[in-house]
Amino acid sequence: MGSINIPRASNLQKFSTPPISLTIPLPLQTSTLQLFLFAFHLFQWIHSYLLCLMALETWLIKLKKTISNTLDTARSSNHKANVGVLSFEIAGLMSKLLQLWNCLSDKTIIRLRDESLSLEGVHKIVSNDESFLLGLACAEMAENIRVVAKSISRISKRCQDSDLQGFDGWFDEFANSGHDRHGWVLSSKDMEAKRKKMDKYVTITVTLYKEMEELSTIENCLRKCKEYKPSSIKEQKIVDLQTKLFWQRQEVKYLKERCLWNKSFDMVVSILVRSIFTILARLKLVFFGFEFGYPSCLPRSLSASATVHPTQNPDTFHFVSGPLKTSSKPAVSFFESNSKLLKPPSSTLGAAALALHYANLIIIMEKMIKSPQLVGVDARDDLYSMLPSSIRSCLRGRLKGIGLSSASDPVLAGEWRTAVRSILGWLSPLAHNMIKWQSERSFEHQNLFPKTNVILLFQTLFFANKEKTEAAITELLVGLNYIWRFEREMTAKALFHCTNFNGL
Repeated sequence: MGSINIPRASNLQKFSTPPISLTIPLPLQTSTLQLFLFAFHLFQWIHSYLLCLMALETWLIKLKKTISNTLDTARSSNHKANVGVLSFEIAGLMSKLLQLWNCLSDKTIIRLRDESLSLEGVHKIVSNDESFLLGLACAEMAENIRVVAKSISRISKRCQDSDLQGFDGWFDEFANSGHDRHGWVLSSKDMEAKRKKMDKYVTITVTLYKEMEELSTIENCLRKCKEYKPSSIKEQKIVDLQTKLFWQRQEVKYLKERCLWNKSFDMVVSILVRSIFTILARLKLVFFGFEFGYPSCLPRSLSASATVHPTQNPDTFHFVSGPLKTSSKPAVSFFESNSKLLKPPSSTLGAAALALHYANLIIIMEKMIKSPQLVGVDARDDLYSMLPSSIRSCLRGRLKGIGLSSASDPVLAGEWRTAVRSILGWLSPLAHNMIKWQSERSFEHQNLFPKTNVILLFQTLFFANKEKTEAAITELLVGLNYIWRFEREMTAKALFHCTNFNGL
C-alpha cells in the first residue's frame, strides 16, 4: 500500500514554523470513500494554508504602514529641524554679530581711545573723565551683545542638542564668572573662519530674500494675466511669464540649498553660540584685561597695539598699551551692571527725552548760520516755536534791551560769526551723531538685515548735560539773531542805494 504526505496547517501564530507531514494510507485500489477522505484532508490543508497567507498579508500591510509612518515622522522631524523661513532672522543676527566683532577690532578700539574719547564736544558737555566714557562704551556694547543673545536663546530652544537648548544659562554663567565649560570660545583663527562663513551665509540669504520677492512679483503678474480675457498677445505674455517663473523657481531652489534655509537648527545655532561667546570674551579682554581669566587662544592679534609697543613673543596675547580699564568686577551680574550704567543721570538730555529734539534744533540753526541771508521771517518763527520754555526764558533775558537796537556793526557781526562757528565746531558733531544713532535704530526695526550701531551713545547728545547744552544753544540763537538782523539791514541798505541810483 502506498502513501501520500500532506502538510498539516500549523497554528496561525506559528505559521513560520515548518509544516507537519500527515501520512494518509492509500491502497493501490482506492475506494470512493478513501478518495473522499483524501480530498477532505487536502481541502482542510489548503484552507489552513490560505488562512496563513491572509494572516501574513495582514501582518505585512501593518508592517508597511508602520515603516511608512516612521519614515514620514522622520521626514517631518527632519523638516522641522531645518531653519526654513527663520533663515532671514538668523542672517540678521549673524550680521549683528559680524558688526559687533568689527567694533571690537584692534583698529576700532584704538580709534575709540585716540579719537572718540578726545572729541571736544564730549569733553565740554558730556564728561572729561575717560574712565567714565570707556565705561559707557563697554556698557553699550555689552547691551548690544545681550540683545543678540536673547534672540539666540529663543532660537536655540528648537535645537535637539541639550547643551544648545540651555544656551541662555551657559551664557549668563560665562558672562558672570568667565567659566566656559563647553569650550565655546574660539581662537582668533577659528573665529576668523566663522566670520567668513557667516559673511557668506548673510550675503547668500540676502540674495535669496530678493529673489523670493521677485518670484512673488512674477507669480502675481501671472495670476493677473490669467484673470483677464485671453488674446494672442496676452497668451504670449503668459507663456513668457511661465518660462520666467520656472527659471526663477530654479534660482530660488538653488539659493535655498546654498544659504541657511536648509541648514539644521543645531548647525546654525552652534555657529551663533560660539561666535557670541567669543565676542563677549573679546569685550572683556579689551575693557578688563585678563581679570576674568581667559585662555591664551582667546584674543585677536592686537597687531595695531603691538605697533606702538611690540612684544617679544608674538604668541603672548597682551594688550601691550594696557587694557582699557573701566571699573572693578561688579558685584551684580555682568549685564545688569552694564544696563545700570546706560541709564542717563537726571541732569542729562537723555533723562529729559530732549536729545533728539535738541539735535534737530542744532542742525537747523547750523543751516541758518551758513546762509543767514536766506532765512525768512517764517523760518525764524518756526525755529522759535521749537524752543522749550527753559531756552525761551534764557533767550529773552539775553536779548532784552538789544532786540530793537541796530545791527549794522560789521566787526561785531564778524565776531558773532566766529563765535557761533566755534560753538558749532564741537556741538554739531554730537547733534549729527545723535541723528545717525537714532536712524540706525530705526533701520534695525524696519529692515530684515540690520546693522548694529557703529556710533556709541557717549558720542551723541544722550549723556550731554542739559544745562550746558541749553547755554550753548542760547548762545547760538543770540549770535544767529544778530547775524540775521545784520544781513537784513545790509540787504535793505543795498536796495535803498540801488533805488536811489535808479531814481537819478
